[in-house]
Amino acid sequence: MFSGIVEEMGVVESFDGKRLSVRANECSKEVALSESVCVSGACLTIVNLRDQIIDFDIVPETLARTNFADVKQGHSLNLERALEVGQRNGGHFVQGHVDGTGILISNEQRGNSFEMEISAPPNLMKYIVDKGFISVDGISLTIVSCREESFHISLVPFTFVNTTMGDRKKGDLVNLEVDVIAKYIERLAVPYVKK
Repeated sequence: MFSGIVEEMGVVESFDGKRLSVRANECSKEVALSESVCVSGACLTIVNLRDQIIDFDIVPETLARTNFADVKQGHSLNLERALEVGQRNGGHFVQGHVDGTGILISNEQRGNSFEMEISAPPNLMKYIVDKGFISVDGISLTIVSCREESFHISLVPFTFVNTTMGDRKKGDLVNLEVDVIAKYIERLAVPYVKK
């Protein structure tokens, strides 16, 4: 379980489509093999540690659901170590189970905030509500408003500068995880039908 409060931006050392190696000055501390790290929204298992580099295996399901196919050497990724029991959660409950990707439609500075509009597919938009939670590239954010096919978020300067969102441009793919509570409510309210 994670909070969506990014601890640092790691830098991709290498990625061959199967093994992702990330230099992480802070997140490489106090972690061990088989532990989980939230990497730009995806919960990944540590398979190797060396100096300040963490290695993760990327499986086809992760590639299909995330923007990792676009990741290259030198790219920055948002990192967060798993929460400890009893630790403060300044964000929201983030599982690191990316539901899919969205597309950054606009990114504008207004006063001291950075306003972004992100499109999302219909299967995700049904869980996105005004003032609800969403994880965008592993960052816990409040949804400002929704349209039929997109939603708006507003970032404070600290978040814009200290996460990968400051590097995002129009047309970029972002990893999305909707609020898990909404998915459970739907599952309880709508009977499961085998296909």
